[in-house]
Amino acid sequence: MASNPTAVLVVALGLAGPDGRWLLQQRPPGKHHAGLWEFPGGKVESAENQRLALCREVAEELAITLDPAALSPAWVADDWPQGNIVLILYTATRWQGEIVGLEGQQWGWFTLGEMAALPLAPMDRSFAARLAQ
Repeated sequence: MASNPTAVLVVALGLAGPDGRWLLQQRPPGKHHAGLWEFPGGKVESAENQRLALCREVAEELAITLDPAALSPAWVADDWPQGNIVLILYTATRWQGEIVGLEGQQWGWFTLGEMAALPLAPMDRSFAARLAQ
């Protein structure tokens, strides 16, 4: 009998700055895909609203506040080889606070062209390609 694992729901943020650049952070040492660049975000907790989960994750990682109502769903990816991860990319253009890498991670603003030259996490490469369309 085939197993049917429960899907893990993950949310990510495509935060666009006023100059058309997008915010990325580098995965810290010791984590899966360490050293690769990614859109900020993380796992949705049990019974947690997706937008609120993204606001929580971004506050925990980067010390900024997002308005959940200002997050726009941009893309859903569920084609991971493992088949049990669903990733939702939201976009936003506004935030409050000063960005700080609270987990010691590097972060920066990048054009879509600059992203093409970065070592991106696999699904984040797909997100960047989607944003370029």
